Amino acid sequence: MTRLHLVRHAPTHARTMLGWTDRAADLGDSAALARLSATLPRPALLVSSDLGRAATTADRLAEGRSRLPHDPRLREIHFGAWEDRSFAAIEAGTPNRIRDFWQNAGPSRAPGGESWDDLTARVTAALDGLLMDHPGGEIVVVAHFGPILVALQRALGLTVQQAFGHRIEPLSLTRMSHDAGQWTVEAINQIL
Repeated sequence: MTRLHLVRHAPTHARTMLGWTDRAADLGDSAALARLSATLPRPALLVSSDLGRAATTADRLAEGRSRLPHDPRLREIHFGAWEDRSFAAIEAGTPNRIRDFWQNAGPSRAPGGESWDDLTARVTAALDGLLMDHPGGEIVVVAHFGPILVALQRALGLTVQQAFGHRIEPLSLTRMSHDAGQWTVEAINQIL
Protein backbone atom coordinates (compact mmCIF):
# COMPACT_ATOMS: atom_id res chain seq x y z
CA MET A 1 0.00 0.00 0.00
CA THR A 2 1.25 3.47 -0.93
CA ARG A 3 -0.02 6.43 1.08
CA LEU A 4 -0.25 9.95 -0.30
CA HIS A 5 -0.35 12.87 2.11
CA LEU A 6 -1.54 15.81 0.00
CA VAL A 7 -0.81 19.20 1.54
CA ARG A 8 -2.02 22.48 0.13
CA HIS A 9 0.64 25.17 0.29
CA ALA A 10 0.59 27.98 2.88
CA PRO A 11 -1.74 30.91 2.14
CA THR A 12 -0.92 33.60 -0.40
CA HIS A 13 -3.81 35.89 0.60
CA ALA A 14 -4.46 36.46 -3.12
CA ARG A 15 -7.98 37.46 -4.12
CA THR A 16 -7.35 36.69 -7.77
CA MET A 17 -7.25 33.72 -10.14
CA LEU A 18 -3.85 32.44 -9.08
CA GLY A 19 -2.63 29.55 -11.18
CA TRP A 20 0.90 29.68 -12.55
CA THR A 21 1.52 33.18 -11.20
CA ASP A 22 4.33 32.66 -8.71
CA ARG A 23 3.04 34.48 -5.65
CA ALA A 24 4.92 33.86 -2.38
CA ALA A 25 3.33 31.91 0.45
CA ASP A 26 2.87 33.38 3.92
CA LEU A 27 4.88 31.03 6.13
CA GLY A 28 4.34 33.11 9.26
CA ASP A 29 2.11 30.59 11.08
CA SER A 30 4.95 28.54 12.55
CA ALA A 31 2.61 26.75 14.95
CA ALA A 32 0.36 25.49 12.13
CA LEU A 33 3.39 24.37 10.11
CA ALA A 34 4.81 22.56 13.17
CA ARG A 35 1.49 20.77 13.82
CA LEU A 36 1.26 19.74 10.19
CA SER A 37 4.86 18.52 10.12
CA ALA A 38 4.35 16.53 13.32
CA THR A 39 1.35 14.76 11.75
CA LEU A 40 3.16 13.80 8.54
CA PRO A 41 5.13 10.54 8.55
CA ARG A 42 8.87 10.34 9.05
CA PRO A 43 10.56 8.92 7.15
CA ALA A 44 8.71 9.82 3.98
CA LEU A 45 9.41 11.11 0.52
CA LEU A 46 8.54 14.75 -0.09
CA VAL A 47 7.71 16.26 -3.48
CA SER A 48 6.20 19.59 -4.43
CA SER A 49 5.07 21.68 -7.33
CA ASP A 50 7.84 23.86 -8.68
CA LEU A 51 5.89 27.05 -7.94
CA GLY A 52 7.41 29.00 -5.06
CA ARG A 53 4.38 28.89 -2.76
CA ALA A 54 4.42 25.07 -2.79
CA ALA A 55 8.20 24.66 -2.84
CA THR A 56 8.79 26.94 0.16
CA THR A 57 5.99 25.24 2.10
CA ALA A 58 7.63 21.89 1.33
CA ASP A 59 10.99 23.27 2.50
CA ARG A 60 9.42 23.98 5.90
CA LEU A 61 8.11 20.38 6.07
CA ALA A 62 11.31 18.72 4.87
CA GLU A 63 12.86 17.75 8.22
CA GLY A 64 13.22 13.97 8.40
CA ARG A 65 11.91 13.49 4.88
CA SER A 66 13.75 12.73 1.63
CA ARG A 67 13.17 15.51 -0.86
CA LEU A 68 12.40 14.57 -4.46
CA PRO A 69 12.91 17.12 -7.27
CA HIS A 70 10.11 19.67 -7.79
CA ASP A 71 7.55 18.42 -10.27
CA PRO A 72 5.97 21.06 -12.56
CA ARG A 73 3.15 18.61 -13.33
CA LEU A 74 1.87 19.31 -9.79
CA ARG A 75 1.29 23.01 -10.57
CA GLU A 76 -2.09 24.66 -10.22
CA ILE A 77 -4.27 24.99 -13.31
CA HIS A 78 -3.01 27.65 -15.70
CA PHE A 79 -5.60 30.43 -15.99
CA GLY A 80 -4.02 32.01 -19.08
CA ALA A 81 -5.31 35.57 -19.68
CA TRP A 82 -7.18 35.40 -16.37
CA GLU A 83 -4.01 34.90 -14.32
CA ASP A 84 -3.81 37.20 -11.29
CA ARG A 85 -7.05 39.00 -12.21
CA SER A 86 -9.98 39.36 -9.84
CA PHE A 87 -13.09 37.27 -10.33
CA ALA A 88 -15.11 40.48 -10.69
CA ALA A 89 -12.86 41.80 -13.48
CA ILE A 90 -13.06 38.50 -15.37
CA GLU A 91 -16.83 38.32 -14.91
CA ALA A 92 -17.19 41.88 -16.20
CA GLY A 93 -15.08 41.19 -19.29
CA THR A 94 -16.10 37.66 -20.28
CA PRO A 95 -19.17 36.61 -18.24
CA ASN A 96 -20.22 33.76 -20.52
CA ARG A 97 -16.71 32.35 -20.79
CA ILE A 98 -16.03 32.34 -17.04
CA ARG A 99 -19.45 30.82 -16.37
CA ASP A 100 -18.74 28.08 -18.91
CA PHE A 101 -15.31 27.52 -17.34
CA TRP A 102 -16.92 26.57 -14.01
CA GLN A 103 -20.15 24.96 -15.24
CA ASN A 104 -18.56 22.93 -18.04
CA ALA A 105 -15.25 22.47 -16.30
CA GLY A 106 -13.88 19.44 -18.12
CA PRO A 107 -13.09 20.82 -21.60
CA SER A 108 -13.54 24.58 -21.02
CA ARG A 109 -10.47 26.72 -20.62
CA ALA A 110 -9.48 30.26 -19.90
CA PRO A 111 -8.14 32.16 -22.94
CA GLY A 112 -4.58 30.91 -23.37
CA GLY A 113 -4.89 28.62 -20.35
CA GLU A 114 -5.59 25.03 -19.46
CA SER A 115 -8.81 23.09 -19.16
CA TRP A 116 -9.69 20.89 -16.19
CA ASP A 117 -9.07 17.93 -18.52
CA ASP A 118 -5.53 19.22 -19.18
CA LEU A 119 -4.89 19.61 -15.45
CA THR A 120 -6.27 16.14 -14.77
CA ALA A 121 -4.01 14.54 -17.39
CA ARG A 122 -0.80 16.09 -16.07
CA VAL A 123 -1.56 15.62 -12.35
CA THR A 124 -2.66 12.01 -12.92
CA ALA A 125 0.61 11.36 -14.78
CA ALA A 126 2.60 12.82 -11.88
CA LEU A 127 0.75 10.79 -9.23
CA ASP A 128 0.92 7.59 -11.29
CA GLY A 129 4.67 8.13 -11.63
CA LEU A 130 5.02 8.45 -7.87
CA LEU A 131 2.98 5.30 -7.29
CA MET A 132 5.02 3.36 -9.84
CA ASP A 133 8.42 4.61 -8.68
CA HIS A 134 7.77 4.31 -4.92
CA PRO A 135 5.40 1.41 -4.27
CA GLY A 136 4.58 0.85 -0.62
CA GLY A 137 5.95 4.24 0.38
CA GLU A 138 4.77 7.23 2.36
CA ILE A 139 4.76 10.25 0.05
CA VAL A 140 4.06 13.84 1.06
CA VAL A 141 2.90 15.93 -1.92
CA VAL A 142 2.80 19.71 -1.44
CA ALA A 143 0.65 21.17 -4.17
CA HIS A 144 -2.36 23.36 -4.89
CA PHE A 145 -6.16 23.36 -4.73
CA GLY A 146 -6.68 22.00 -8.27
CA PRO A 147 -4.22 19.08 -8.15
CA ILE A 148 -5.59 17.95 -4.79
CA LEU A 149 -9.13 18.06 -6.18
CA VAL A 150 -7.96 16.02 -9.19
CA ALA A 151 -6.61 13.35 -6.83
CA LEU A 152 -9.89 13.32 -4.89
CA GLN A 153 -11.96 13.20 -8.05
CA ARG A 154 -10.04 10.15 -9.21
CA ALA A 155 -9.93 8.34 -5.86
CA LEU A 156 -13.64 8.85 -5.13
CA GLY A 157 -14.90 8.54 -8.71
CA LEU A 158 -16.43 12.04 -8.64
CA THR A 159 -17.59 14.27 -11.42
CA VAL A 160 -15.78 17.59 -11.78
CA GLN A 161 -18.73 19.41 -10.20
CA GLN A 162 -18.76 17.01 -7.24
CA ALA A 163 -15.03 17.52 -6.76
CA PHE A 164 -15.56 21.30 -6.76
CA GLY A 165 -17.84 20.81 -3.74
CA HIS A 166 -14.80 20.02 -1.54
CA ARG A 167 -12.92 22.72 0.33
CA ILE A 168 -9.15 22.48 0.31
CA GLU A 169 -7.76 25.13 2.65
CA PRO A 170 -4.16 26.36 2.81
CA LEU A 171 -2.03 24.07 5.00
CA SER A 172 -4.74 21.41 4.99
CA LEU A 173 -4.00 17.71 4.74
CA THR A 174 -5.83 15.23 2.49
CA ARG A 175 -4.77 11.60 2.87
CA MET A 176 -5.39 8.67 0.59
CA SER A 177 -3.88 5.27 -0.03
CA HIS A 178 -3.54 3.11 -3.12
CA ASP A 179 -3.36 -0.66 -2.93
CA ALA A 180 -3.80 -3.19 -5.74
CA GLY A 181 -5.56 -0.64 -7.95
CA GLN A 182 -7.97 0.50 -5.25
CA TRP A 183 -8.07 3.94 -3.65
CA THR A 184 -9.07 4.67 -0.05
CA VAL A 185 -9.54 8.27 1.08
CA GLU A 186 -8.75 8.67 4.76
CA ALA A 187 -9.09 12.43 5.31
CA ILE A 188 -10.10 15.49 3.27
CA ASN A 189 -9.09 19.07 4.10
CA GLN A 190 -7.89 18.21 7.60
CA ILE A 191 -6.78 21.35 9.45
CA LEU A 192 -4.32 20.60 12.23
